[in-house]
Amino acid sequence: MDRFEAMRTLIAAVDWGSLSAASRAIGVPLPTVSRRVSDLEAHLGTQLLVRTSRKLILTEAGTAYVASVRRVLEELGEAERVASGEYRAPRGELLVTAPIMFGKLHVAPIVHEFLGVYPDVTVRLVLADNMVDLIENHVDVALRIGQLPDSSLIAKRVGHIRWVICASPDYLERRGSPTAPAALADHDCIAFEGLQTYRSWPFGVGPNATVVTIHPRFSVNTADAVIAGAVAGLGCARMMSYQAAQTVADGGLTPILERYAPLKTPVHLVHAAQPLQPLKQRAFMEFVAPRLALALERVERAFDLAADR
Repeated sequence: MDRFEAMRTLIAAVDWGSLSAASRAIGVPLPTVSRRVSDLEAHLGTQLLVRTSRKLILTEAGTAYVASVRRVLEELGEAERVASGEYRAPRGELLVTAPIMFGKLHVAPIVHEFLGVYPDVTVRLVLADNMVDLIENHVDVALRIGQLPDSSLIAKRVGHIRWVICASPDYLERRGSPTAPAALADHDCIAFEGLQTYRSWPFGVGPNATVVTIHPRFSVNTADAVIAGAVAGLGCARMMSYQAAQTVADGGLTPILERYAPLKTPVHLVHAAQPLQPLKQRAFMEFVAPRLALALERVERAFDLAADR
């Protein structure tokens, strides 16, 4: 039995929730996954997992053992990275996370450039709108939109985005442009919502802040579908500036109610604090940060130019 392979397989089974899911995740046949876990239990002389038809449950011994194995594998990985020269030259794999649409529009293209410059680095880009725990999931760099909570993470601000209200030129020609947030009550609106409704749109800052309740004619749960509906003339839509920038620049959408915009939302690249930062991570931060900052400046410029039209 290769004990380290068995340990890695056990961790995969715990993290993915089943032996079959672990088999798919690590690319190892299911019988091999089951045998590795069983061999490990036989070697230790104790049961680590209770296998049910729906999920795996750690025994008390398994819980303690898995916590120790995670530390062992992390220390082993660190030793291998040092030995392979990861701290002397940018090389190895980076796990990067970002929100889905922002990642597709702005992070992925920069990652493509980065890979062309650093041939010894590979990047696993995971796009997800839920908050990913960097430490637990071994994430090297994450892009975060919004105010950051106090934490031990190292953050580099790359710019800001903001919520905007837009409508198509055709819609505004037919219905007129609302001059104040309250006027949206007389307009068709498009809501970004799924099973849960979200129909309160905030405007303004400080004592001038207000919230308007809309009554949408069309609701949909993806940002690109909201934009498509607005371009089709279905009504006024609320979206993030980076989502609408290209369509605004192309003339498909016109920003409205700009003077009532809420506070801008910061955008950061974050990573965990480390005694010795791998060069692959440092190279990624130094490459991506200024390019993201430039991309976000272009987003703002699109709205500035639209205001001048």
